Amino acid sequence: MAKHILITGGAGFIGTNSADYFLGKGYEVTIVDDLSRKGSGENALWLKKKWGGRCKIVEHDITDGADAMVGFMERVDAVLHLAAQVAVTHSMADPHHDFKVNAEGTLNVLEAVRRSVRRPAVLYASTNKVYGNLENAAVELTDAGYWYRDLPRGVSESTPVDFHSPYGCSKGAADQYVRDYARIYGLKTVVFRQSCIYGPHQFGVEDQGWIAWFVISTLLHRPLTIYGDGRQVRDVVFIDDVCTLYELAIKNIAKVSGKIYNIGGGAGNTFSLLEAIAVLEKIMQTKIAYSFAAWRPGDQKVYISDLARIKKDLGWEPRIDFEHGAAKLVRWVFDEEKLIRRLMA
Repeated sequence: MAKHILITGGAGFIGTNSADYFLGKGYEVTIVDDLSRKGSGENALWLKKKWGGRCKIVEHDITDGADAMVGFMERVDAVLHLAAQVAVTHSMADPHHDFKVNAEGTLNVLEAVRRSVRRPAVLYASTNKVYGNLENAAVELTDAGYWYRDLPRGVSESTPVDFHSPYGCSKGAADQYVRDYARIYGLKTVVFRQSCIYGPHQFGVEDQGWIAWFVISTLLHRPLTIYGDGRQVRDVVFIDDVCTLYELAIKNIAKVSGKIYNIGGGAGNTFSLLEAIAVLEKIMQTKIAYSFAAWRPGDQKVYISDLARIKKDLGWEPRIDFEHGAAKLVRWVFDEEKLIRRLMA
């Protein structure tokens, strides 16, 4: 069983929680992160304070090429590849940088693994954005928000990809490279097309990490804008459930290698933006002020992950409901108010 894990982007939101989870399970963890993202330095310090020398942090940029990373791969059993440019809006403003980080950076990671003797397993965090606007999926407006007319369980992995936005293109290209390196080079890789993940250590901003941003903007009395009509629906999944999935995949890598899975809250954990706001208002015991603006390019009116394949192969499904998960997020945001105010100044 894998006991030493390398996490690229390990000082980000998902990476910090994943590192903390695996360290708590007795694994060794090495983080590779360029620490460029706001809050990543603070997350790294938090991990070092909690875990000391058991958590190794290497400041490194995955876009610097594969050669520099081969040595990392010889010391680990699995790679959780999370390092990425994560915002659609940023990809539109600077598509070259977006491609360099998401597509070329991922290729560098794969090449480093391929050139290594140890050839550790690779878990890749892809995105539901590879499906684009799902233009062939009929959508209707219900009392709860937008919903698929003919997809009661949501979007399955058999849905054709249709990259939309530079972000969708760069992540989609990386997604396919990761899968193909299992077929062509025999690497042990698995792709997770992830939906809306939320939880502590998420320094959400307007264009990424929307649940955390709703909480942070309320704390800071910042303007909150809903792009669209607020009735767009997402399946949401708490970070602890995702960390559990990562460990399951590593333990069962022979079973999942070369496969792609949609990961999110599934049909049982869906909320429109307005419904999510109502839940957060209940938890924070305050009204959330917001205004509306035009829809953003590439924004899906509804996205729900069909979890049938991952449940069949690994027995995984979310366990933490939104009210409990959101309460943990809210508690973390308010506990870290001074830090958040400093970072968001």
